[in-house]
Amino acid sequence: MSDSTLVVWDDVFTTYDFGPTHPLRPLRLELTMALAGQLGVLERPGVTVRAPHSAGDDLLELVHDPLYVASVRRAPDDVLGRLSLRWGLGTGDNPVFPRMHEASAMVTGASVDAARAVWDGTAQHAVNLSGGLHHAMRDRASGFCIYDDPAVAIAWLLQAGATKIAYVDVDVHHGDGVEAAFWDDPRVLTVSMHESGRTLFPGTGWADQVGGDAAAGSNVNVALPMGTGDAGWLRAFDAVVPPVLRAFGPQVLVTQHGCDTHALDPLAHLLMSVDGQRTAYAALHALAHELCGGRWVVLGGGGYEPVQVVPRAWTHLLAEVTGADVDGATPDDWRDLASERGGEFAPTSLSDGKSPTFVPWEGGGGDPADEVDRAVADTRRHVFPLLGLDPMAAQG
Repeated sequence: MSDSTLVVWDDVFTTYDFGPTHPLRPLRLELTMALAGQLGVLERPGVTVRAPHSAGDDLLELVHDPLYVASVRRAPDDVLGRLSLRWGLGTGDNPVFPRMHEASAMVTGASVDAARAVWDGTAQHAVNLSGGLHHAMRDRASGFCIYDDPAVAIAWLLQAGATKIAYVDVDVHHGDGVEAAFWDDPRVLTVSMHESGRTLFPGTGWADQVGGDAAAGSNVNVALPMGTGDAGWLRAFDAVVPPVLRAFGPQVLVTQHGCDTHALDPLAHLLMSVDGQRTAYAALHALAHELCGGRWVVLGGGGYEPVQVVPRAWTHLLAEVTGADVDGATPDDWRDLASERGGEFAPTSLSDGKSPTFVPWEGGGGDPADEVDRAVADTRRHVFPLLGLDPMAAQG
């Protein structure tokens, strides 16, 4: 289905580095691009790989407080850290590192590059795997995120003339920063599928949080119970995401693909496989073509198992975006590289051996004894009427 794809990539993205003991390891990006490259995904017809442009203050300040941007820039020189802490910098989650502003601005610029390519028609799809840093707030770093590149890219699209943008976040953590940025903006539909805040950071993302008074129904949260696997996650996705996107009718689809929903991720408690994750990628790809003429901006996100999970999950994502068919074993050369760089045996298969299937939502309130169904019913009850949908109807 893909006519043309821009992949924004440069080794500079690995300089977004909080240090060797931090969970967000640049290695995950290095191994993903190596695996996708060895499988020929980046050499598909219509695929262009291009280095990013840095985001200037004019772009960053579409979302962020100018004083916060200035604080990020000076944080590496704030020896005592007293000024930085006010802005959420210098914490365990967001330690200060050299040239932090420059690295963060490059990630954000790459997401704007992707949005610009899709909006002006240079590419039908555009990818920035270094992006998806969805927790940063207007005046505060949060959750490993310095600048909120998805929000800046969406704000740029609005400035460029877009009037309806849908943002779908499938990271295991609630996309709170993007939600906050567009809480009162009816031009942006934000949808977040995440592990419930009862058991996971940032402790937000409830079904009754449906947007501000001027934008009621433009914010959709599906808070899933810990232990949710492929079948439950995909059932929840299918029951909520396609109906709300169809009701909203976006011009552009922006998606965040944190792969920390995987069973092996050390920071969360969902139980998806890479096979289930690819099924979700395919569904979003189809929706981009159905609703947006294929205009699809694809961002990375969380994912803290840098050898076993992230390279395979995001290679599947790149393959889905570009129309590549990847299956079978991982290449020998890649396994050698991954084992050397990661200090552990690398996975031998691109698959987890799962055949993700799910039972579609058949209307009503679902099974009241099932935690996933209760979460889905709660979201549909709060949001669907605001979008002109019947919460008791079948999926479509």
